[in-house]
Amino acid sequence: MADVELRQLRYFVAVAEELNFGRAAERLLIAGPSLSQQIKALERDLGVRLFDRDRRSVSLTPAGSALLPHTRALLERAEDLQRRAGRLSGAEPVRLGYVNWLPPDLNARTVAVAQVHVDAWIAPSHAQAARVAEGSLDLAVCWVRTEDLERHGLHARLVGADRLHAVATGEDTGPVSARDTDVLLDDDTTSWSSWNVYAEELVRDTGAHAVRISDGGITGPAFYDHVRRGGRPVVNSPKGQTAPLPPDLVRRPVTEPEIYWTWSLVWRRSEVRSAVLAVVDALCDDVDVAIEGPGAWLPADDPYRPSR
Repeated sequence: MADVELRQLRYFVAVAEELNFGRAAERLLIAGPSLSQQIKALERDLGVRLFDRDRRSVSLTPAGSALLPHTRALLERAEDLQRRAGRLSGAEPVRLGYVNWLPPDLNARTVAVAQVHVDAWIAPSHAQAARVAEGSLDLAVCWVRTEDLERHGLHARLVGADRLHAVATGEDTGPVSARDTDVLLDDDTTSWSSWNVYAEELVRDTGAHAVRISDGGITGPAFYDHVRRGGRPVVNSPKGQTAPLPPDLVRRPVTEPEIYWTWSLVWRRSEVRSAVLAVVDALCDDVDVAIEGPGAWLPADDPYRPSR
């Protein structure tokens, strides 16, 4: 039992709740093989098998079912202890901004190292990066280019990534080549500056068709109306990544190339406070996002674009 880590117990709970290693790995922002290895190590340290698994299904063993409520209670007590310690330390909260996505286990990852205050002002990526640079935020989860980091004097680490899909009419849910998709660009450059930069490069690199709009229809009902009117699959933005689709529309994976959007955690290069730097490590150390395959596309100035 001495080798069991709280992190492994969180992994156990995630797999038990998802009953799918792939979904649990996405939720935890780690690679599937790494998650499987950690669960095997936990089973070895506990001396019991927690899951029955084959190629098609995952289920809790009787031992796993019996240990699950005790594991949840232990994690709750650990988090309560960490929160109490944080309050007693009197440490100033770390201010974190975001666009529309945060690590799903943010609190579990950071509670031991700092009080993290998630800022209520949800703003576009370029605005959140600028707020970190000028000091109204300590950290932000946003999309940035290397050029942005240099201009604002920021560091960045990868904290997540989305593979974008296309939304289409009809019943075909098969892959669609990027060159056969539409990509929306909005005239409102204040709200959609980062997306427009990304989308314009996507169009140039892949041969996708640019469609200029002025109604904010990059997401939401207006986006679905553009899909219905255009007749071609339309690449979704990361803001619409997890939204449920209307029943008359379908998702289609984009290939040739596979399109990725990266999420960075950014902070000032002049930052010296241990709490801020500890949150960076807590959120980024275990991130293992597979975006380096030969079919992956990232913009040329993306900080995580592999060398060609």
